[in-house]
This record gives sequence, structure tokens and C-alpha cells, in this order.
Amino acid sequence: MSQITRRHHRGPEWEFDKVTFSREFSRHVVTRLLVERAEHGGWELDRVRITADGTRRVVLRRKIIRAVRTA
Repeated sequence: MSQITRRHHRGPEWEFDKVTFSREFSRHVVTRLLVERAEHGGWELDRVRITADGTRRVVLRRKIIRAVRTA
């Protein structure tokens, strides 16, 4: 149900995760699932699209933090 992609631009690097919820999931359930991902995975909401058939397509993102070696 999800697909992780990475975009490279100037500035911070973001990792994106695309998640699709069918219309059978209530708004309350979708909210709980997304809060769970945010609290335990460090994801934040990037965008939500609700299609004509009621399917929710959600894009989550989180910042990629690279470790820097020190001498």
C-alpha cells in the first residue's frame, strides 16, 4: 500500500511515502493511522488527495538526516 521515494534538491533532503486508503476506512481511522506513523516513524503530512470514488491518496514526508564524520 505504500511506496517510498526520495527527492534530491538544494536544502534539506526529504524521503516521501505514498499511502492509499480505500473509502471503507472512516476519517477517524485514517487519522489514527496517520498519527501513529507520525509519532513512531517521524513522518509528517505532505498532501492528501481524495478521489471521486472516495479513495484517499496520502503523501507523507520525513527529513533525511545524514551523519557527518568528524576528525
